[in-house]
Amino acid sequence: MNTFQAIIIAIIEGLTEYLPISSTAHMIFTSSYFGIQEDDFVKLFQVSIQFGAILAVVVLYWKKFLAFPTLKIGINFYTKLAFAVIPALVLGKLFDDKIEAVLGDPIPIAIVLILGGVILLFVDQHFKDKTTIVNEEDITVKKAVTIGFWQCLAMMPGTSRSAASIIGGMQQELSRNTAAEFSFFLAVPTMLAVTCYSVFLKTYETSQMKGYELILKSNDNIMMFLIGNIVAFIVAILAIKFFIGIINKFGFKPWGWYRIIMGTFLLIYFSYLK
Repeated sequence: MNTFQAIIIAIIEGLTEYLPISSTAHMIFTSSYFGIQEDDFVKLFQVSIQFGAILAVVVLYWKKFLAFPTLKIGINFYTKLAFAVIPALVLGKLFDDKIEAVLGDPIPIAIVLILGGVILLFVDQHFKDKTTIVNEEDITVKKAVTIGFWQCLAMMPGTSRSAASIIGGMQQELSRNTAAEFSFFLAVPTMLAVTCYSVFLKTYETSQMKGYELILKSNDNIMMFLIGNIVAFIVAILAIKFFIGIINKFGFKPWGWYRIIMGTFLLIYFSYLK
């Protein structure tokens, strides 16, 4: 992977991480197009640049993470996130190898992209009259954990962590906007745990090296790691603001149609054209 390819992948991560269109799918398709999808550093890079996207949420919602009206509100906020992230940590560890195997095949990911798009076409109508929670403070720990289990659906690449957790939030009677924001908040501990595991604990099969060893292997790798996180951070800030505006005005249908069109194109491309 060269610097240009790293910047493109980082832009895609920043654009798609918090949108219901699967950042993993888009990065896999991009790296496959570049012909670098089998490289261990590329696999690490695609996960590690999530750190930049994490910082984007913390910066945009810094009052939620750092400035609380009372200590009780702060403890309650972090308690909900702590319990909600447990299902993803446990199931992610159990199924890590199986997920890794799927990442190499773009065909099932394209199919999941299409199926998820069909679901998004009907989400707004299905949950239209079921909203009772419009503030994050009113989300109970039980509801947060339930949303955490919904988030686990995204372990299948192409599903979208954002889409799964937002739909889970709406199923738990959160408003569309509140579900989206809680999805952003839940992404922080989820993605931070995945990033730390990939960088410090995971041994990559081909190179038999830890993530941090791959990063420190060369100055080029260090530079691409830093540039990737900076680019993902900047683009994610813009994408989050854009996404909130779109769902408030148009709902999830535009993203559903996007997934269907993109998934169909990629299915045809990887089945017949490549």
